[in-house]
Amino acid sequence: MKCSWIPLQIFLFSTLSSLLLLPHTARAQGVFAPGIGPINRSMGSAALAAPIDGMGAINWNPASLSGMRESELSFSVEMLIPNIETASSVLGVGSGVTGSESGATPLPNMAWVYKTSNQRLTIGFGVLSIAGFQTNFPADLTNPILAPQRTPETFPLGGFGRVYSEAAFIDLAPTIAYALSEKIAIGFSPVATMAKIEVEPMVFSGVNDANGDLISTYPRGQGSRYSWGGGANLGIYYIHDCCWRFGASVKTPRWMEDFRFRTEDELGNPQVARFDMDLPLIASVGVSHGDVEEFLLAVDVRYVDYENANGFGESGLDANGTLQGLGWKSIVAVATGLQYRLSEAAFGRLGYVYNQNPIPDSQTQYNIAAPLHYQHTISGGLTYQPSSSLSIHMSYSFSPESQINGPITLAPNLPTGTPAITVPNSSVTSTLSSHAIDLGVTVKY
Repeated sequence: MKCSWIPLQIFLFSTLSSLLLLPHTARAQGVFAPGIGPINRSMGSAALAAPIDGMGAINWNPASLSGMRESELSFSVEMLIPNIETASSVLGVGSGVTGSESGATPLPNMAWVYKTSNQRLTIGFGVLSIAGFQTNFPADLTNPILAPQRTPETFPLGGFGRVYSEAAFIDLAPTIAYALSEKIAIGFSPVATMAKIEVEPMVFSGVNDANGDLISTYPRGQGSRYSWGGGANLGIYYIHDCCWRFGASVKTPRWMEDFRFRTEDELGNPQVARFDMDLPLIASVGVSHGDVEEFLLAVDVRYVDYENANGFGESGLDANGTLQGLGWKSIVAVATGLQYRLSEAAFGRLGYVYNQNPIPDSQTQYNIAAPLHYQHTISGGLTYQPSSSLSIHMSYSFSPESQINGPITLAPNLPTGTPAITVPNSSVTSTLSSHAIDLGVTVKY
């Protein structure tokens, strides 16, 4: 049975209309990777009702594993290459622009899907790089926000000095999907998450004046270990007919143990800093239209609840200069993907992600180490099948340049009792664009 073209026209029109009605100050999905593996990446991460690969299904909708036709084992590695700049100015002091030497960050992924002898039961397991970022700014005497921290020569002004950050969140996701009937399936994945965060200067510990020079500064912040936490993914998958499929899922927060940092004060005395950060809840609905083996269009809509996630929703400095959180807002995201059979042995894909902005301009200074505000992600990819059991995949994604801009705030100086203040006639601007290349292989059996 062939899929009707008229309903597909209506589907395309409604999808484009919903994109145009979203606010135009759109951004990316924040800390989350905009796609897992080359197939899901090239589909713009749309996967709730489009079970075309194990990585996308396990990550976004465990119930959709029931829609996969064969068992498979897949591996991939993504190379993420960001271009990040921070500019700042203070009237009467100066201005400058500095680039981050972030380099190419590898993001490995693995997924296993097994169609059991019980036709209703499908199981799987994923090791998925679901979130992360990295920056590496050198200290810069010409850039106020990256100028050395307060010294007798620079007091009361002073920047962060060198800014370095790295965060990685990896899900270990055993997954089960059960078909209640030929049309509807449910899925569940209890997830263990391991994560590591490093940030310098250590803005989560507050300032100190151990050397008695009456000037407070932040300590170093690279002494951390992997922390553990977890949550769950729950989903439902419904096949209306051979052309229309629907899906919905909830990814609970990833409740993490406190991130601990072994740092030191100005005299080298040991300190331990703690930061409470959880990945937020994501609720999603999706629809797909077409034949999975010929032409497929998929759209997902997601709500990402950053505002109520520990470490993301809180904002501002306390009396000791400790950063309470990144100050992000909850967002809605729309992911769209198109797959088309090019030949008997090849598929082509296009994807696009459009999102609201999680980072208010007022929080720019506290997010130069986590500048995840790119506006759009455009993706394309190919799959080549040299045999019925082997597939080779590649994708390329591009996020064009975006910016956020806000004022500079000075941390409190504890010895003199000076509170945190916003510097008049000051600004800090974060600029980001990125490229990503993803390569993978799938063996079906």
